[in-house]
Amino acid sequence: MKKILLSLLLSLGLTGLAQAAGGNEFPWDKAPNRQGDMAALQNGAKLFVNYCLNCHSAAYMRYNRLQDIGLTEQQIKDNLLFTTEKVGDTMKANIDPRQAKDWFGGNPPDLTVIARSRAGHQGSGADYLYTYMRTFYRDETKATGWNNLAFPNVGMPHVMWELQGNRRAIFDDHGQFKSWEQITPGQLTATEYDAAMADLVGYLQWMGEPAQGTRKTLGIFVILFLLGFMFIAYRLNQAYWKDIK
Repeated sequence: MKKILLSLLLSLGLTGLAQAAGGNEFPWDKAPNRQGDMAALQNGAKLFVNYCLNCHSAAYMRYNRLQDIGLTEQQIKDNLLFTTEKVGDTMKANIDPRQAKDWFGGNPPDLTVIARSRAGHQGSGADYLYTYMRTFYRDETKATGWNNLAFPNVGMPHVMWELQGNRRAIFDDHGQFKSWEQITPGQLTATEYDAAMADLVGYLQWMGEPAQGTRKTLGIFVILFLLGFMFIAYRLNQAYWKDIK
């Protein structure tokens, strides 16, 4: 019974994204830029709530902040909230944290700033997450039945396998990855799945710093203002000193 319970808990994927770290040299793919694409960020938010929030919280993000990506309060209530939550609440995992602590010795990791914390020498945290979410494969030697090229021996199962389908990784005699073998199709084509993961990663990236777009826009205006002020100051200085020998 304990073995069955442990396998079930492992399938919840409590250790996956936030424990995925460097040290692995599998090349990262460049994540498409979804910042500023409201439709993509909204789709990413939907994927996050439906697939990630079951186990991982985003304790520093409130649902009503999603209005910044074009969602109305009513749309948030109708499509992204669970029955007991309010639009002003933070994004809390559905799993009971007390049970998680008893089972694993700690609560599931928070994903609020996961995209900012996973940057490495190969690229940004978004690049890592984009690669990670697209390189799961079937591995019957693992307790969850899944493994990952970007994070070998990952404890997290492929929570989006229904979208991508079942795949097997083909390796050469030296253990290097060669290609994919599709076992069963998913609900999405390969192109559609990659686009969905780009949306999800884009949302995770936005969630790590929701004010990033505003900050950059404000920074441009500040620089333009300083340049204009510098020109005015220069002309005033010329006018002041023109009659002084």
